[in-house]
Order: sequence, then C-alpha cells, then structure tokens
Amino acid sequence: MGEKQTRRPSPRLLLVLVNVLSAVALIWALRDARLGDFKDDLASMNWLWVALAVVVQLAVYLLYAVRWSLVLRPVVRMGFWQSVRFVYVGIFGNEVLPFKVGELLRPYLLTRETNLPFSVSLSSVLIERIFDGIWLCFALALTLRYVPLPHQFRYIVDGTWVLGGIVLAGACLLAVAMFRRNARRTRALPAQNGWRRQWAVFLEDLGLIGHSRYLYLAFLQSLPPLLLQVIPVWAAFKGYLFDLPIGAAFALLIILRLLVALPQAPANIGLFQLLTREVLIKVFDIAPGDAGRFSVVLWGIVTLPLMAGGWIAVGFEEADLFELRRSAENHAADWRLQRQGRD
Repeated sequence: MGEKQTRRPSPRLLLVLVNVLSAVALIWALRDARLGDFKDDLASMNWLWVALAVVVQLAVYLLYAVRWSLVLRPVVRMGFWQSVRFVYVGIFGNEVLPFKVGELLRPYLLTRETNLPFSVSLSSVLIERIFDGIWLCFALALTLRYVPLPHQFRYIVDGTWVLGGIVLAGACLLAVAMFRRNARRTRALPAQNGWRRQWAVFLEDLGLIGHSRYLYLAFLQSLPPLLLQVIPVWAAFKGYLFDLPIGAAFALLIILRLLVALPQAPANIGLFQLLTREVLIKVFDIAPGDAGRFSVVLWGIVTLPLMAGGWIAVGFEEADLFELRRSAENHAADWRLQRQGRD
C-alpha cells in the first residue's frame, strides 16, 4: 500500500474563510457607527489635514523605494523611478489581491527587467521585512511602556514576543548566508552545473549585500518611513476634529502594523476598522459611533491613495495585474522546484 498523503487546506477555502472573518469584523466594527452621520462628518472635516495625510502617505513609499535600491546597490543598480514603480505595483498587489501577493510581484518585476536571480530579488524583500520587524519591535516596546493598554489588548504583548522571535530567527538565517564569502568558489563553477551555479551565485550576491555599507544605510533608512507614517494618522485625527496628541497616532499606527502579519482580506478591510475602533474606544475614550465612522475614514486615507498610485504603476508595466500575478507565481513555483531539486 502506498503512503497516505497529507491533505493540505485548499487555498480557496482559506481565502473564503479569511474573507468571511474580515466581513464579520467589519460588520462588528460598524455595528453602532450610525452610518447616516457620515454626510455630516464629511461636511465638517478639515480637508487640508486630509490632504496633508494623503501627500505624506504617498511620499512614505518613495523612501521605501530608496531603501530597496540601497539594499540591492551592491548587485544591481536601479533607477529611482524604476524602484518606485515596482514598489507601487507591489503595494497594489497587496491591496487588491489576497495573501500579500504583491510581495512576489516586486521581486518578479526586478528579475524580469534586470536578470538578477529571483532568489536574490526575493531575499532583498525579506531583508526589508526583517529591518521593518526590528524597528517595529522597538516601537511596540516604546508604545507598551508609555501607553497604558487595557487587559483586552494583552495580545499586543504576546505579538511583540512572537514578532521578535520571528525577526531574530530570520535575521540569523540571513546573516549566515549574507556574511559568508563565496566569491572565489562561485566564478570557478562551470556554467553547465545548473542549480549548483545558481545557488553559488545566490550566496555570492547575498555576500556582496551583507558586506556592503549600503546595507547599514538601508537599515537606518527603514526608520524615517515608519515615523513618517504617524503623520497621516495624526492628520486624520485633526481632519476629523479629534483632539488627540501625536503620541496617540503613534500608538494606533504601531498597533495597526501588527495587522500585516495576519492573513486577511485584501486592503486589510475589516480587521483594520475593528482594531482602530477598539483602540480608540478602550484606550483613548472616543465614543463608539465616532470611533466606528473614523475607522472607515482612516482606512480610506491610508489605503485609497496607495491603490490609486499602484494602479498607475501597473499601467506603466503594460500588463494586467492578474497576468502579472500568474507570471510571478509561476516564476516562484519554478524557483521552488529548482530548490527542491537541489535539496
């Protein structure tokens, strides 16, 4: 008799489950929001603050594009607008497609246009996520120190430890690969060695990244965008006429950043509104109806401009987003098969 195969959960089933949970979260967040008051809210908002929030939110990802270029500087030179275009395509993929597919689109586009090995392109994105995780751990620790969270938010503390463990493990694994010196071995391998040469080139490129001063500049570059993302939240407070300090905006932003690690519907809809509402009510004593409606306004301010920018960036690629997704997933599948063959 053959071995019994372990059945994996269907991606479609998981997608349906995630979307249902997100819909439930959205309904729960807006259960007492008095949506009929939205018209009055929009009429009374200060739209100059909203405009500031939108401009800064868009500018933040220009800094992320600079950081990505710094990470890759030792192995490939990217033009600024090329990097911006790829970053915004990735953002658009994350916002409109499930399971953060945009994290594959960006390295795929880089590999397609520069012939950089896909493993190196993908690793550059992983390096950025580790940098983000390190700064986010510090920011979470700062938030927990100065913002008294009620007992219901104790999962934030647990999330900090989990995030810290994941970041530490990922950093250690990457450090082993990046700080090895493989240059003498790589070029000596004949071209016909297939996966052996690809693996050696991958290690060499990671070694070049790891030994470059640009890597440390990229790490430092990761902090300003995180801090700047506080401004759209604070400006949204001002625009909505909430009398909350910038420290409250910092705390809400950092707590919302934990959402990135959770499987959810495209554009973070549902969980974003629910968590925003609960933080405003239980931590900052905002009325439930106002908190629920503001959660929708804040989501629109921080999400819709990025979707518009991503849509424009996809247009420059002269390809359909779903076509790009299929190509990126096929490319990633081929890479996984090559890696399994190597193993």
